[in-house]
Amino acid sequence: MRMSHIYQPVMLQVLLEKGGAASTEDVAKALLSYDRSQVEYYEIRTKNMVGKVLTQNGVIEPIKDGRRIVGYKLSVGDLSAQEIARLRDLCQQRLAAYIDQHGDGIWGHRGIADGYVPGSVRYEVLKRAKHRCELCGAHEAQAALHVDHIIPRAKGGSDELSNFQALCITCNTNKRDRDDTDFRGILDSYTLREDGCLFCEIDTDRIIAENELCYAIRDGFPVTPMHTLVIPKRHVADYFDLYQPELNAIQAMLSEQRTLLMQADPQITGFNVGINSGAEAGQTIFHVHVHLIPRRKGDIADPRGGVRGVIPEKQKY
Repeated sequence: MRMSHIYQPVMLQVLLEKGGAASTEDVAKALLSYDRSQVEYYEIRTKNMVGKVLTQNGVIEPIKDGRRIVGYKLSVGDLSAQEIARLRDLCQQRLAAYIDQHGDGIWGHRGIADGYVPGSVRYEVLKRAKHRCELCGAHEAQAALHVDHIIPRAKGGSDELSNFQALCITCNTNKRDRDDTDFRGILDSYTLREDGCLFCEIDTDRIIAENELCYAIRDGFPVTPMHTLVIPKRHVADYFDLYQPELNAIQAMLSEQRTLLMQADPQITGFNVGINSGAEAGQTIFHVHVHLIPRRKGDIADPRGGVRGVIPEKQKY
């Protein structure tokens, strides 16, 4: 489903209701009424912030379905209609005074410049994630998906595709609400390097391409011409210990390099893509590296079996 299937009819409906002309604010408010992801966002804020504070102070009580909070109640049975109206007026006065004092800065954290992601980038991130949350696995039919900066802009993160991940609204909101120490620890782990590691201390002149989380070089001992390695920047020994965002970044780099290699050499008609994980599998440098080996017709007499050749007698079957 494309959101344009909702947005376009809603906008036309507003224009018709307004006699043919409407402000962008009118249209935006109408769109918001159909945006379930925004409702879910504020449901979480209601439970974790304002509802929690007012409950702790004994002002309101939660309404529960089992252990799940589904609403709140305020005791108004002893109040007259005039008293209720007066209390509502007091709330409105406090709101007006605060907004008048602080202005638009109240909503600065929600501004477009702070977190806007172009639609084309959002599309690519969600397509790559198969329209599932990359943390809990929820599908977009189960929860609204957000496009999240892995390394936040405020901490120097770029707007490169490799620095985005798809998170459902719950995981993304919980991530934001997490203790800063835990969050910083996750971010800091991306900068992990090990002294003496060949790939942590790579000569930058050898790097032919890089993104936020990985880089590519030509193999120093190529199996075929233009044999390429794609390597995560974080020091991690085993492929199976990579984070999902790193796997995404590596896959993007492999696809990019495949295209460039085939453009550079039209004789390339195939590839072997391989990873050695563990000493028994032949790994000798214990920093993950993915081999992208171009293949050309006739480079060996009989290529059948491909990667099965890691055990030579098993290559042919």
